[in-house]
Amino acid sequence: MSEKARIRRDIESMSAYTPTTSLDVFAERLGMDVRDLIKLDANENPFGPSPRVREALANLRHINVYPDPESSRLREMLAEYIGVSGISKERILCGAGADELIEIILQLFIEPGDVVINTPPTFAMYGFDAPLYHGRVVDVYRRADFSLDADEIESAVRRHDAKLVFLCSPNNPSGDMIDAGDIDRLLELPTTIVVDEAYIEFAERESLVARAGDAPNLIVLRTMSKWAGLAGLRVGYGVFPSELMPQLWKIKQPYNVNLAADIAARASLQDVDFLMTRVETLVKERARMEIAFAELPMLSPYPSQSNFVLNRVIGMSAQDFRDRLARAGIIVRYYNKPRLEDHIRISAGTPNQVDRLLQVLTQLATA
Repeated sequence: MSEKARIRRDIESMSAYTPTTSLDVFAERLGMDVRDLIKLDANENPFGPSPRVREALANLRHINVYPDPESSRLREMLAEYIGVSGISKERILCGAGADELIEIILQLFIEPGDVVINTPPTFAMYGFDAPLYHGRVVDVYRRADFSLDADEIESAVRRHDAKLVFLCSPNNPSGDMIDAGDIDRLLELPTTIVVDEAYIEFAERESLVARAGDAPNLIVLRTMSKWAGLAGLRVGYGVFPSELMPQLWKIKQPYNVNLAADIAARASLQDVDFLMTRVETLVKERARMEIAFAELPMLSPYPSQSNFVLNRVIGMSAQDFRDRLARAGIIVRYYNKPRLEDHIRISAGTPNQVDRLLQVLTQLATA
């Protein structure tokens, strides 16, 4: 690096985050036609968005004009969708995906050296983003079954005077939900608890937004990416304590939710019943996958409350398993991280996609 390019030394020494990529890029890498690929690596909704979204985007107007900086109508509709007394649009902030809201929270709370508690294996962006905003990450690893270790979290919060605790429920990549008693216990701590509920629509338990009304240190993040099929447009939202909202408006970028994303999210919220039938289908396919995986000699699945299943790979390396599926046109997620070196996460697909997946897995098991 040039001496004149005086970048932050901590960033120069960081490792880059490795996201998944698009179907077109996978097709090019594998030398296959994109129509022959089944993408089950990023927990996306394989059905896509509501038909109302496609219609709304086809008729999109005023692209030359900046969108509403407050996403006012969208926030009203989100409050209606949440349907919790005391949660009005004044408690909701929208972002370019929940990822942006994670960054905004860090900007709001963290001063250089402040501690952020992370609970790996979990969504990687908590631990990735915190150092960018000068936070110090303290990892409290989950137990062997990926359940939360509330004792160690409490100890770490008190020992380090941690400002934030990031939790994911259902957890990504394990699919399990945090026990309600653990949430109650952690909310008693002198810290702010951020619960990421990106997959809550697929779970059998209710969202924690009902608790947000009476818990002054609880932030709940949600997204339109998964259940509504809008991952490519990036729309997320958070329910925040009232006292934080004036401060959040100070630091949010004015036009962070673009016009197309805003329109698409509103169209989705006008078609919730239709989208929920697709959610029900994906839950059924996830359950079918869990049962089928358990019968295969090379996979040991974990119970999931989401739209994916995490598996321990047996008898071969997880990387080799991923590559064999890729050669058959099926893309799954492999992790080269602590506690996950021998694991594969597979998203629920359409019934036809799951049929194909199970056919290929059966062939691998008998080869």
